[in-house]
Amino acid sequence: MTADLSQIVKAYDIRGVVPDQWDETLAELFGAAFVRVTDADAIVVGHDMRPSSPGLAAAFARGAARLGADVTLIGLCSTDQLYFASGSLGLPGAMFTASHNPAQYNGIKMCRAGAAPVGQDTGLADIRALAEEWTETGAPEAAATPGTITERDTLADYAAHLKGLVDLTAIRPLKVVVDAGNGMGGHTVPTVFDGLPLTTVPMYFELDGTFPNHEANPLDPKNIVDLQARVLAEGADLGLAFDGDADRCFVVDERGEPVSPSAITALVAARELAKNPGGTIIHNLITSWSVPEVVREQGGEPVRTRVGHSFIKEEMAKTGAIFGGEHSAHYYFKDFWNADTGMLAALHVLAALGGQEGTLSDLVSAYDRYASSGEINSTVADQAASAAKVRAAYEGEGVTLDELDGLTVTAADWWFNLRASNTEPLLRLNVEARDEATMAKIRDEVLALVRATD
Repeated sequence: MTADLSQIVKAYDIRGVVPDQWDETLAELFGAAFVRVTDADAIVVGHDMRPSSPGLAAAFARGAARLGADVTLIGLCSTDQLYFASGSLGLPGAMFTASHNPAQYNGIKMCRAGAAPVGQDTGLADIRALAEEWTETGAPEAAATPGTITERDTLADYAAHLKGLVDLTAIRPLKVVVDAGNGMGGHTVPTVFDGLPLTTVPMYFELDGTFPNHEANPLDPKNIVDLQARVLAEGADLGLAFDGDADRCFVVDERGEPVSPSAITALVAARELAKNPGGTIIHNLITSWSVPEVVREQGGEPVRTRVGHSFIKEEMAKTGAIFGGEHSAHYYFKDFWNADTGMLAALHVLAALGGQEGTLSDLVSAYDRYASSGEINSTVADQAASAAKVRAAYEGEGVTLDELDGLTVTAADWWFNLRASNTEPLLRLNVEARDEATMAKIRDEVLALVRATD
């Protein structure tokens, strides 16, 4: 029987439990399929610190070389370092990581040359089909001349490239606490920060894919508690937290308070517009009103998109946007092949803070203008019925409704978005208002409707 890979081939990547759902044998077939679908004669492969990652990456490389592609192994790296290698070398790439998922998981994020994403509609479905076919018929016939497998260290070049995109010459000495969550930030931060006037206080820099200290997902507030406490204890200027594959970065101010990713999006957008007057900035529909406001104030053109990196990258390519931000702390840069890099966003924050004498909380106050609920998940039996009930309650005068991504209801003083999860029986609610009391009122009204039992 042909293997059913529907459980591990997701919308944007491959992800599942090793070895229960996939293993090195399947990784080798994925490598061959990747070469066949991209028609590549050379590729680049990197991996994170998970126990299963080196073996899976090596198997993928063998499969690619079997079909004639030369493989460059860059070893331990962050996901954005793999994107750098793909962009700078002009090669399709594969990154072995499951980001913040538990230790038994692993996955592959793939891209074409220039870090162009590979998703369901851009090659991933074809890769799955070939791998399923070959599990029944056997591995594909080897090329007459197999490809070579060589190793290359790209960390120093990656760090130099990032630092070349931000003017860091005028920053004052800063004390920064960095929580790497035992993920790849512990590998990349020392090299990227080398030579900068920073006193770095490292937390959980030891590479350990079993995540012994906390889940490497800073989006969950419980995972930044240690960082918040350490920032206060050290009297630091700020704190930074990276996820497992270090492509997302979260920021904590000098008071130990989380800085909204929307405020970071607005801050970086203003800096990019200073370099590229009149540029286009992408933001997803759950970012704060502050983002398009700041973009317009700085002479830029804001463009609103659905949630998800494939939509952001597609819109960036279509519009020629210079920067894009999501409320999940993914930040995308035209200067970085339209790919996301939390490290570059972190350098912008350091440059902005270090270029003036005030605190980070003072600096970001100009970009954090409204009261927000954060994302609230509700388990529901019927997502469509619950969302329809909310829509019916708010239809009428005084509000506008749109369904670009879920349901967005906008009034003069507030808005909310209600979206269904693609993978779980959840509805995700985000609410924002001009003041805390209004936000709380709307939040509680919508949650009551969502969670009411019929």
